Amino acid sequence: MIPRTLLPCLLALAALVTALALTVAGAVALPRPGWYLLDLALFAAAVLTLRRVPGAQVVPLVLAGGVAVAAVGLLAPPRSSDDAYRYVWDGRVQAAGISPYARTPDDPALAPLRDPGLFPVGDGCTGWDERRTTAGDCTRINRPAVHTVYPPVAQAWFLALHPFGGGVRGVQAGGAVLAVATTGLLLAVGREKWQAALWGWFPGVTVWAVNDAHVDTLGVLLTVGGLACAARGRAVRGGLLLGGAVAAKLLPALALPGALSGLLARRPTRGDLLLAGSALGAFALAYLPYVLASGTSVLGYLPGYLREEGYEQGHIDRFGLLRLVLSDGLAPWAAALVLAAVVVRVLLRGDPHRPWAGALLVTGTALLLVAPSYPWYGLLVVGLVALDGRWEWLAVPAAGQALYLAGGQAAQQLSYGAALCVVLLVPLLRQRRGARPAVAVGAEK
Repeated sequence: MIPRTLLPCLLALAALVTALALTVAGAVALPRPGWYLLDLALFAAAVLTLRRVPGAQVVPLVLAGGVAVAAVGLLAPPRSSDDAYRYVWDGRVQAAGISPYARTPDDPALAPLRDPGLFPVGDGCTGWDERRTTAGDCTRINRPAVHTVYPPVAQAWFLALHPFGGGVRGVQAGGAVLAVATTGLLLAVGREKWQAALWGWFPGVTVWAVNDAHVDTLGVLLTVGGLACAARGRAVRGGLLLGGAVAAKLLPALALPGALSGLLARRPTRGDLLLAGSALGAFALAYLPYVLASGTSVLGYLPGYLREEGYEQGHIDRFGLLRLVLSDGLAPWAAALVLAAVVVRVLLRGDPHRPWAGALLVTGTALLLVAPSYPWYGLLVVGLVALDGRWEWLAVPAAGQALYLAGGQAAQQLSYGAALCVVLLVPLLRQRRGARPAVAVGAEK
């Protein structure tokens, strides 16, 4: 017989998994906004009811729920992003002994590596995830005329997945493994076990981490492990993991100030130096084989990507909140100044026993300032929330999803403005009620 304290959570979790399955499997391409809102509401209900579940039942329930939430992402091909096809291609190119930074997908020299999964033939090339190469061929690989943008640890992951079918389904399965592994790691290192559900049951895990298979999930796993090691004084191991995380997606570099919390308020310790040195060393060593093979082309399409995504003067599509009060020319500089101030605050006043708190503050602030339209950038925020417990920061990846669906400057400012209000107001309400965020990994009272 199911205990009465467990039944509401099981029902809410079952409803969440069902809704997520319909979100993914019921759409031809990008699901409708209503599905995302329903998923988010059911996620909140499932986590709230989880808080009433007896402690002994929390770990197996969170893990089982994490497996189910990840598994439903495998029900269909990617629905809202075509990045996974580039992952497949980069893995295939490496398996053929070619550096992914050396040639573009539409290079005729790589024609023998093509197959109908990545280069459809005879379907009119009208799908949402299809486009023409410079030679007129149809492909599902985005930006086929440019070099890859993904760093070396991500490339190693793509190569590792290649033997498992060499197609997008294998990449999605890899995303599911990473997502569940992150849930398991959070359960292993966290003192408040229910917080792992803030990652494992979050709807973005189904959509962004598994169905779209974004490599950001690898960065999250390595970042969580690195910060947990840093909190326990395992400086070298923590630095290696954090350096690997940065070499997987670059964005986890924002978590590094958290790993060095309080550094400016004390004399640097041997552990601080070992952590920073090992992180830098891991990052450099990850790039070394590709530098030897490809030289400066290891930068790939990164400079062009930054221009394309609106970080360049004269083409500003980011910094939506700052552009409400500042000119386009001043907005990037103001963003850099605010972020630098937050980093200094973490390095001065951050708690070295809770490095994820500083990492969440820096990462969440950066995304609020930049206001990207790609919600999967927020996966790192979700992982840090699961460590720290400040659930209000989940409004940031939710804002990215709203902008991705709606598009436009007005939607950018409205969605991220709402997220900023949530991030600022919830702590005030919590303070008024005399509550504090849940104690997480390795925290000291």
